[in-house]
Amino acid sequence: MTSPDLTHTLDGPGLAPAPSTGGPDLVVLHSLRAPDGTTKYVDQMVDGASDHVSIRFFSWRTALTGSYDVFHVHWPELLIRDRKPVRRLVKRRMLDALILRAKLTRTPIVWTAHNVDPHEQGSPAEARSLRRLRRAITLAIRLNPTTELPAGMDAVTILHGHYRDQFAAYARRDAVPGRVLYFGIIRPYKGVDLLMHAFGELEDPTLQLRIVGDPHPGQAEIVEAAMAGDERITALLRFVSDEELVDEITSSALVVLPYREKMHNSGVVLVALSLGRPVLVPASPTNAALRNEIGEEWIIQYEGELTPDILARALRDVASRSHAAEPALSDRDWKHVGELHHRAYVRARESRRGARAR
Repeated sequence: MTSPDLTHTLDGPGLAPAPSTGGPDLVVLHSLRAPDGTTKYVDQMVDGASDHVSIRFFSWRTALTGSYDVFHVHWPELLIRDRKPVRRLVKRRMLDALILRAKLTRTPIVWTAHNVDPHEQGSPAEARSLRRLRRAITLAIRLNPTTELPAGMDAVTILHGHYRDQFAAYARRDAVPGRVLYFGIIRPYKGVDLLMHAFGELEDPTLQLRIVGDPHPGQAEIVEAAMAGDERITALLRFVSDEELVDEITSSALVVLPYREKMHNSGVVLVALSLGRPVLVPASPTNAALRNEIGEEWIIQYEGELTPDILARALRDVASRSHAAEPALSDRDWKHVGELHHRAYVRARESRRGARAR
C-alpha cells in the first residue's frame, strides 16, 4: 500500500505546490544525452515532461553559453569522467565554470539522487569537484523516501516512473517455470558471480539461469566460465533492444539482482515490475519501501549474501503463487511524475529568486 505522502510531498520548508494545470513555462537543461531509441531514464524526462517544461539536452557548449532556466543534473560524476587524464582535467574546469555561471545568473541546479555516491570511486580530484557541485545544488530530488541526503539540503520526493508505456508494443511470453534471469549492465558490484555460484549449487536439472546484459571488462570471462561448467546457464552478453528485453523478462519466472552493495534506486527493478515479474533483491531500506508500496509477492528480500537456499526458497515461493494481477504502479505514471518535476523546478527557481532578494 502506498504511503499517502510518498509521491505527492514537496517536503521541507518552501512554497506550496504549483497547480498541475498551470504555472510558468521553464526551459530545463538535463545532463543527459537525447533519447536514442532505446529505453533509458532520459525517456522519462522527455515523455513525462509537463506541458510547461521545454527540455534541452546536455553539451558543454549549451551548459556554459546556452539559455535555460534550470540545470537538472543526473549522475554528476559522468560529467567529468573520461579515459584521458587531460580531458578529465578540462571537464573538471568546465564544471567549475558551470557552477560559477549558475551562481552569477541565479540559475537553480536540481539534482536527482539516483545514487548518493558513485558506484565506482573516482580520483581525489573528482571527489573535490563533486563536492563543489553538491554545495551548489538548490534542490535535490529523491526517487524514494529512504534516501539520506546531506544535512540542510532542500529536497522533494518523486518516485521513479514505471516502464509500461515503453514496452506496451511488444509481445509478452509466458513465464518458464524455474527460469531465473539477471539483466542489466554486468559490473562487479552487481554480484552476477554470486548468483551463478548460488545457482550452480542447486541440483535441479530443470532450472535455468539466463544472464543478459553488456559486461564491463573482465565480467564476460566470468560468465563464460560459469556457462562452460553448467549447461543450464546461458547468456546474451551485449546491450539488447527493448523487444529482446521484453522477451527475456517475460520468459523468466524470477528476476534476481544480487547486488553486493546496498541497493538504492534501481530502474532495473521497475523494468521487471512493469512487465509483471517478481524480483529477488538484497534487503535495504529502499527495497523495503518498495515492498510496502507494491506488495511482498513482487519484492522478495533476503539478508546477507545470496545463497543457494535463498534462491531455492524464492523459486518455490514464486512457483506457488498466481501472478494473474499486475503490480500496482499507478503512482508511478510518467505524466504524474512530470507534473511533480515541474513543481520542483518552480520551487527551485523561486528559491534562487529568494536568495537574490536577500
